[in-house]
Amino acid sequence: MAQKLLLMAAGGTGGHMFPAQALAEAMLKRGWRVKLSTDARGARYTGGFPHTTEITEVSSATFARGGLLAKALVGPKIASGVLSMALQMRRQRPDAVVGFGGYPSIPALGAAWLLGLPRIIHEQNGVLGRVNQLFAKRVAGVACGVWPTDLPDGVLSEHVGNPVRSAVLDRAGASYIPPGDYPMSILVMGGSQGARILSDVVPGAIAALPQQIRQHLRVSHQARAEDGERVTAFYAAHGINADVQPFFHDVPALMSEAQLVISRSGASSVADISVIGRPSILIPFAAAAGDHQSANARGLVGAGGAILIPERALDVASLSAQITTILTNPAAAQKMSAAALSAGVPDATDRLVALVEQLAQKDRS
Repeated sequence: MAQKLLLMAAGGTGGHMFPAQALAEAMLKRGWRVKLSTDARGARYTGGFPHTTEITEVSSATFARGGLLAKALVGPKIASGVLSMALQMRRQRPDAVVGFGGYPSIPALGAAWLLGLPRIIHEQNGVLGRVNQLFAKRVAGVACGVWPTDLPDGVLSEHVGNPVRSAVLDRAGASYIPPGDYPMSILVMGGSQGARILSDVVPGAIAALPQQIRQHLRVSHQARAEDGERVTAFYAAHGINADVQPFFHDVPALMSEAQLVISRSGASSVADISVIGRPSILIPFAAAAGDHQSANARGLVGAGGAILIPERALDVASLSAQITTILTNPAAAQKMSAAALSAGVPDATDRLVALVEQLAQKDRS
């Protein structure tokens, strides 16, 4: 029997790439051949993909960035990318095409639509991204990472959850050590791109904690490269043990060791927090399209596993008070950990795999 081929298409952020990585890991184990279509920006996130994943960079673009000339070239770049992918797909017909969102997924999904190939999209957030909105009625269905997800009328959908990488699954439900009079860890994450507001507010909030808490803390803080030096200097000036990096490659390990996570509520971050099971304070990105980060946080907050602070209400005093409440109440922190775990979907990858295999089987029948 010929080896089946899965073509994945994903944009250039961790929120799109991490679920694609999880699916690649699973499908390769099932004997499939796996190709990933992305752009140069997305290629930066492929270091964790299995080495047998075939990675192709395609021409794509977005109207959201650049001047008038750049915007004028968007259409031709996308058309070129779609044509290139269509030629590739005619030579090697994929058994299934899965789009994960982002502008770099347009060429593969566009070509699959033109050629009538079996295709679905996975939406990580509670609100469809722009590209997934474009293709929602041009695919067999939408696999939803958050439930409920706002969808156009008539679109077939199924809640599968957000697949997490094997490094996260390896720590699923890891034992939680509640806060106490011993070394404790706080993980601060701004998503794969970092978040300036967290770098502006979180260090001050931690510095304002009572000394009996602060003396036991170690902070792992993800900050934009341009903010790293000042954040590092602030922590050092206040005697706080902190590791400040633009990107942590060992987030699952750091999260499993943390007593508290302070984070944006991007889809992958929320999925990791819920699968590992950690108390969190979530600050949704106010400018996210359709306020989708607030939608992402609903499940964790509703379960009692997270506290949500809107960006407009975030300041040093309020955040410090919330951190203090969690780190001085071990029983409540333990309950938050269990509640976060109850909101997780650790078998999300298996659910998505089942959809992909059903899609391929329908095409052959």
